[in-house]
Amino acid sequence: MGRIGKEVAGQIISFIGLVGVAVTCGIPMWRVTSYIGANIVTGQIVWDGLWMNCVMQSTGQMQCKMNESVMRLSRDLQAARALVIISIVFGAIGFMITFIGAKCTSCLKKESNMAKVVITAGCLIIFAGILVLIPVCWSATITITDFQNPITVEAQRREIGASIYIGWASAGLLLIGGIILTTSCPPQQPMYGYPGYGPPPAYPYMGPVAKPAVYGPVYAPAPSQPYTGTGSYVPSKQYAAPTTYSARQYL
Repeated sequence: MGRIGKEVAGQIISFIGLVGVAVTCGIPMWRVTSYIGANIVTGQIVWDGLWMNCVMQSTGQMQCKMNESVMRLSRDLQAARALVIISIVFGAIGFMITFIGAKCTSCLKKESNMAKVVITAGCLIIFAGILVLIPVCWSATITITDFQNPITVEAQRREIGASIYIGWASAGLLLIGGIILTTSCPPQQPMYGYPGYGPPPAYPYMGPVAKPAVYGPVYAPAPSQPYTGTGSYVPSKQYAAPTTYSARQYL
């Protein structure tokens, strides 16, 4: 359950981050310009986005115009349009790949293959988060620099829009989700014997070992007497013949 829970948490966080990137790409709030002037009736708010520019009057009317030409955008917004689209593509591919190698599915049989697929998907999601973070930080830096520039006219001073904050949050969610997926199921080594036991211990082969010499006393048999070969045996002790008894004792 631990591995499945981490995978599900990584998928949910990555999905929320992917939705945030789509919102960042769609809404025209990368830069906000407020102009009120001498009369509040003539005040208006200008929103600059990747795909359109909108102007809201103080009366509540809003007019939007599509950016048909990319060259009309500033350099940071031109790069942001390309990088955000690439980020959405990589994030969507990584999110779909997670279902192939997830523990709760049966698309793959081997544990090692499932782990490799999930780790690959996590790396794609991390890369998507980095692609979002680059244009968001770049656009925020240019906006702050122009706002603090004393040469800039008061009516043209721009502020950071809501898309920048949503982009920062989305990039953080993608990075967190990708890290969870890459660390949820590392490849496991093959197990031997019963589950939970590691491989058998390996003993290094040292080669043939010579036995040390053992020194001690040696016992030899005593030398035997040579055989003379006389041909007759004579006992060394003479035995006397038994005495005879007369028959009269038993009559």
